[in-house]
Amino acid sequence: MSTQPLVLVADDEPRITKLVAIALSEEGFRVVTANGGEQALQKAEEVRPDIVLLDIVMPDLDGIEVMRQLRERRPVPVILLTAKGSTADKAKGLDLGADDYIAKPFHPDELAARVRAVIRRSGGAEPGAGVIRFDDVEIDLERRMVTRGGELVQLSRTEWLLLQHLAANAGKVVLHTELLTKVWGPEYRDDLQYLRVWVSRVRRKLGAAPGEPGRIRTFQGIGYLLDVDGATTNQARNDDEEEAEEQPSAAAALIG
Repeated sequence: MSTQPLVLVADDEPRITKLVAIALSEEGFRVVTANGGEQALQKAEEVRPDIVLLDIVMPDLDGIEVMRQLRERRPVPVILLTAKGSTADKAKGLDLGADDYIAKPFHPDELAARVRAVIRRSGGAEPGAGVIRFDDVEIDLERRMVTRGGELVQLSRTEWLLLQHLAANAGKVVLHTELLTKVWGPEYRDDLQYLRVWVSRVRRKLGAAPGEPGRIRTFQGIGYLLDVDGATTNQARNDDEEEAEEQPSAAAALIG
């Protein structure tokens, strides 16, 4: 099972973030954007990206400070984006801890190649296979089996595909559009109500009480995260509380 890396792009110029997001999305990457340093730190905490692209010059927190704070929280590869292209500026950025440095303007093909190269060097972004355990639940991704309290959990094909994708990316936020596209197909990519129904079903199968999220956490407007170690942010807990539990519709009950 293979999932493309999640890239966080932070730049205070909407034109730049849009162009970068389009270029990387066309290369198969998943992309989340931020419009400044503070929002970049918040998004990084929420979605746990595999790599971060930071503009050096931003009005609230510059890219160097954002990189420093990110590294204090967890190791994550960082590529700095800047209009400065001199050799001295590049050396300074790398000396300060960046994994790479790209001067604007840049070609989309070069950008994607550099992102892939940094991810390869960092050895990251491939979701793990094997067995995922939490509470009394065991998810065996290789054997495609789920047990709870030692008893086999009966899952429909749709329930398994949804849980499989979350479990393969445990500890990371999986975007709504990705879940809908991977499990049901591109035509469902915007049907968030449909996704909520099936997430609610899987939550119950994993032992969550009615009205409670259990280990599948909600990131409102972004996606879902399988929280195997109980280390979710306050934002996720708040979003869990705000998301009303949905009852399966007659149509949903027929599909899967």
